[in-house]
Amino acid sequence: MIIVLRPHATKAHADELLDKIASLGLKPLYMPGTERVVLGALGDERELDSLHLENHPMVESIQRVLAPYKLVSRELHPHDTIVSLGTNGGAVGGGRFTVIAGPCAVESLEQLMGTAEAIKAAGAHALRGGAYKPRTSPYAFQGLGEAGLKILQQVSKATGLPVVTEVIEVADVEIVDRYADAFQVGARNMQNFRLLQAVGQSRKPVILKRGMAAKVDDLLMAAEYVLAEGNPNVILCERGIKTFETATRNTLDLNAIPVIKLRSHLPVIVDPSHGTGVRELVAPMARAGAACGADGIIVEVHPHPEAALSDGKQSLYPAQFDAMMRELASLVPVLGKTLA
Repeated sequence: MIIVLRPHATKAHADELLDKIASLGLKPLYMPGTERVVLGALGDERELDSLHLENHPMVESIQRVLAPYKLVSRELHPHDTIVSLGTNGGAVGGGRFTVIAGPCAVESLEQLMGTAEAIKAAGAHALRGGAYKPRTSPYAFQGLGEAGLKILQQVSKATGLPVVTEVIEVADVEIVDRYADAFQVGARNMQNFRLLQAVGQSRKPVILKRGMAAKVDDLLMAAEYVLAEGNPNVILCERGIKTFETATRNTLDLNAIPVIKLRSHLPVIVDPSHGTGVRELVAPMARAGAACGADGIIVEVHPHPEAALSDGKQSLYPAQFDAMMRELASLVPVLGKTLA
C-alpha cells in the first residue's frame, strides 16, 4: 500500500504513521520525494483498514499496489533507481549507458590482465569474469574458484575497474563478497530463492539475469526476493530466452526492456553475447539494446577467443570491442544518455 502525505507533513507525522504500520506487524517504508513524502506498507494490507489512515489529517491519498512485486514495482517507487558498481566504478542508470565487459571465465592472470587493459582503453566501465562456472556438461571447465577470485581482485586493483562475477550457490556468497564489487546471479539460478535471499542480505550490487524460460514477471518476482532482504542494489539483465529459433543460441527479447521500464524502477542491461551466441551479432544487438532504452550492456571479450575455455564463439576480439565502443559513442548521446 502507498500512503501519500500532504506537502506540509513533517518527519514527525511520518514517524507517527510508520509506527502505527509497524504495530500491526507490517513492514513500513519511508520514501521522501522532492514534492511529497510517500510511505509504504508491506504485508497483509487488510490489517491497515483498522487504522483508518484515510482520516489522518496529514494523509493526502492511499493507493494499493496491484503488482505482486511490491518493492520492485514502479507503483511504489516511481523514480528510477541508480545502482553504484563500487567505489572505483560508475553507476548503472540515471541517464548513463554502462558497459561491463570481460571473458566468460577467468583462465589466468595474463589472460584477464590483457583483457582488462584492452576494455579499459576502449572505454568499458567494469570488468566481468567467471571464477565459478555452472556448465551444462560436468566435463567442461568449471572455473578456477578462489584462485580466479584472487586474479579478479588483483586485476581490479591494477586497472581500477570494478569486478562483476557470478555466484552459483549460497555457500560461495561470503567468499565472492570478499573479492568482488558486484554479484552476478545467472539465468540458471534466477529462481534459486535461497541464493537470492543470501545476496539480498549483502549490500553489494546484484546483476540478476533472466532465466532461459522465464517471463518478465518471473524476473521481477525474483528481484523482489533480493529487495525484500534489504538490498536495493539490483540490476536486471535481459540475456535471451529459449524459443524454437535455432539460428542463434537464444532469442534476445528486446521487448522486455521497455516492458521492465514501465513496470519497475530498477535499471536493466542487455547481454547480447548470451542473447545471440554469435560473435558477429553482438555489436548490432548491443546497439539495439541501447536504442530500446537499456541502461547498459554486459558483453564477453577475450584476447584469443579461438582458444577460450568457455564461450569463445560469442566472445569479441579486443579490436571488435573497440570498434563497438566507438559505434556506441556516436549512438548513445543521440538517445539522450552518456557513455561515461
